[in-house]
Amino acid sequence: MQPPVGRGITLVIRSLGAILLLAALLLVGANLWILGRTLPYIERDMGQCAAQEVGIVFGTSNWTRSGVRNPHFHGRMATAARLIEDDQLEHLLISGDNRTQAYNEPRAMWRELSRRGVAAEQMTMDFAGFSTFDTLARARDVFEVDSAMLITQDWHLPRAVYIGRVLGMEVNGCAAYERTVSSVWQLRMREWVARVATLGDLYLWGRKPYFLGPVEPLILPVVGPRALEPLEPSEAFEKSEAFEESDTFEQLELLQKPEPVRRLELFENGGEENSGEEDSDEEKGVEPDPGLSGMTNE
Repeated sequence: MQPPVGRGITLVIRSLGAILLLAALLLVGANLWILGRTLPYIERDMGQCAAQEVGIVFGTSNWTRSGVRNPHFHGRMATAARLIEDDQLEHLLISGDNRTQAYNEPRAMWRELSRRGVAAEQMTMDFAGFSTFDTLARARDVFEVDSAMLITQDWHLPRAVYIGRVLGMEVNGCAAYERTVSSVWQLRMREWVARVATLGDLYLWGRKPYFLGPVEPLILPVVGPRALEPLEPSEAFEKSEAFEESDTFEQLELLQKPEPVRRLELFENGGEENSGEEDSDEEKGVEPDPGLSGMTNE
């Protein structure tokens, strides 16, 4: 007969095994569900992406934490600029994090897209796109976008498309240029976990966007003929040229940024906290530093 201590250890081991099995089934099941539901709405060949009026470009840092240019940022910018050039899109909603004055994703995106030939009147900046969920919720509720093309890397698109469609938007995904990097597997693994969390956000705890603010319907101006100097796909990840700030950019930024969001720029580390879960650097597409693999932000 097995002693009580032995029976207790056996019970603990079996319980842990059952929990791990359930977690694995949940992880696999949630990912298969999201991938299966979004597959018909994702196009990995840019030339086959259906034309839309509005494209939503998801923000990410243009630098990695190791101090080199982020290939995911430049892939998204190159894809968005090419879609505009090929008349597959008329307008870009560029959405990203601008919590402090020192970190401004939409502004960096505006500069890079301008350098690639996209006209200022074809871009609208969203300074409160703190996460994938926030970007899509604000596109629907603030900018009143109900149909759009989503532009980001292919490993991020299933979750973005799924969120958009659950929110009632007619969205399709167009995969951004992707350069093979050694640490992309970390982003893909993190995305598997993020998809499970997304189901909880949408169906269990009713996640709300961090900040909405007043309604600002997206106005699509008529753009006349323009002379572009497009970059080839092979140039998507070349070093960006310096961009000098102009009065035009500053005026556009002030006009597009609502007052409550401008106040968010003043928040520093001791400022107001976000009550909802935010995308980590990995989720936004910031390439992990191999030398700092144990120091990722969750």
